[in-house]
Amino acid sequence: MKQRQKHKLADTAQQIVGGFLLAGPFVVTQEVWLLAQNMTMFHSVFLVGAIMAIGYGGLYGADNDRDPRTEAAFFGIPVRFISVMFVAFGSVGTLAFAITAPDLFLEELPPRTTLLVTFRALSVAAVFSVVGAVTTDSLF
Repeated sequence: MKQRQKHKLADTAQQIVGGFLLAGPFVVTQEVWLLAQNMTMFHSVFLVGAIMAIGYGGLYGADNDRDPRTEAAFFGIPVRFISVMFVAFGSVGTLAFAITAPDLFLEELPPRTTLLVTFRALSVAAVFSVVGAVTTDSLF
């Protein structure tokens, strides 16, 4: 039986670089925030599922040298995959907060609606962030 591969801080650092790199242009784009205003809960859940599929496929389907069964796991879920999900959503959330995007793009909406639309916009931008995170993780 193979020994489980540990997930290192350097792996997460690589994911963060890729996640932020591709998330930036989408967090600051008004069209993303307009799309988010038009989305429903179904669209958000669908996007989160797509993000998870892209993340898992990018980590384990595109890289033949990586096996999720031999990696460190938390409740059976590979730590590398968990890290990619945190990076994908965390990078877009951090950028949106840091540049006050919801205040700019959603200034006329009530606070509760602003929060819901913000989560939807983050799910749109996270599609691109997860691509950057898994790409840098796989390349380096």
